[in-house]
Amino acid sequence: MAFLGDCVIVFVSQMVFFAGGWLFFNKQLFKHYEIRHISVQLIFSSTFALSVTMFELIIFEIIDVLESSSRYFHWRLGLTLLLFMVTAVIPIYICYSVIHSISFFSDRWVRILTTLCWFIFLYGLWRIGEPFPLLSASHGIFTIEQGVSRISVIGVTVMAILSGFGAVNYPYTSMTYFIKPVSRNDIICFERRLALTVDMLTAKKRRIAMAVYNYNKQHPTKPRIWEILTSAVQRTTSNGEDINQLKQEVYGLEELQRSVFLELSSLKNMEERQRWSQTLQGKYFNVLGHFFSVYCVYKIFMCCINIIFDRVGRKDPVTRGLEIAVHWCGFDIDLAFWNQHVSFLLVGCIVVTSIRGLLLTLTKFFYRISSSKSSNIIVLILGQIMGMYFCSSVLLMRMNMPAEYRVIITEVLGNLHFNFYHRWFDVIFLVSALTTIIVLYLSRKPVRVETETDLH
Repeated sequence: MAFLGDCVIVFVSQMVFFAGGWLFFNKQLFKHYEIRHISVQLIFSSTFALSVTMFELIIFEIIDVLESSSRYFHWRLGLTLLLFMVTAVIPIYICYSVIHSISFFSDRWVRILTTLCWFIFLYGLWRIGEPFPLLSASHGIFTIEQGVSRISVIGVTVMAILSGFGAVNYPYTSMTYFIKPVSRNDIICFERRLALTVDMLTAKKRRIAMAVYNYNKQHPTKPRIWEILTSAVQRTTSNGEDINQLKQEVYGLEELQRSVFLELSSLKNMEERQRWSQTLQGKYFNVLGHFFSVYCVYKIFMCCINIIFDRVGRKDPVTRGLEIAVHWCGFDIDLAFWNQHVSFLLVGCIVVTSIRGLLLTLTKFFYRISSSKSSNIIVLILGQIMGMYFCSSVLLMRMNMPAEYRVIITEVLGNLHFNFYHRWFDVIFLVSALTTIIVLYLSRKPVRVETETDLH
């Protein structure tokens, strides 16, 4: 009866997670599209439910909600279903949707090519393990350990890239220190430059149109072949207008117009950020930006130390912090009690921020590249990334848990080289963070725009 009750608890929670994924799909991703495939919704919501269930089981490990045997069973079942989604269901559906969109393939060839592409995907997924210290075939092929070891290479890479970018970009967009001071006179000046450039561009195009019109009016009976030959050597019209020179000037003005417009848009965005920074929300995010800037510097420094000295943390941060409080600061506290509760709060914060951060990133990415024709395929790709991301999050989050709460996770994941994934995360995080710093630094360099005297 206890096992049946545990199954009911997990099943009900999965239904809640499934409904959350379904609402997110309808209210966020596809709120601007009327055409929806029910199969795509089911796949996305199911992947979301299975992914969040992994985090739920981690919290159950800490607060000891279910029976130990029940948690072990649902760990294995959940990971098996999630691996089945990201290695079979979603890749097959993506291949089928892409090939089916090509009109000249018959249904028979669509099925054949879909199967062929899926086997190529499986072969590529298996070959990922060759350059990395993953499990060999001696541990089996169709096992949870083999699937997680290869899926996690991709998932950890995605996590590290997003984490490195977010650790640098969040302080940059939140702190008032990085807001370039912009006055209203600067914006008015650039608006005048843009208007002047548009007027000059319109005048040049009008002169070209009039010159072509006059030329055609003076030579109405010339055959087409004769017009092509004469246009190659005759660059001016009868009234002295050099059409080729005018076209070059128009091209230069169009480039100038684009540059001025982008700079004007940047100034207006910066002015909006200045107004936002004066609000209560802006001041709150400014404080958070300072905190995360310190965290970013610390994380980059620790990544360099870990990479140089090939170091991986042995203890989770909660246990290390409590030991410092007891042995160095002299606090008399119950280690077991506070270890459980602080671990619960830490893991809960990581779970909430991971889910929220990934969903916000997926939403922005979807709005940027989707269209009415490709939206379903892009949602499937995002679902694939989401499954890999959350599967890898479980593997990395294991390090943030005290040793007594890792037992079942370690048993389920088997003989994985956990230290490799943490070092791989440090390497990709460092590359992503430094690349983001360089890109943001270059984007802040002022762009020279000609003054009104230069335009003349």
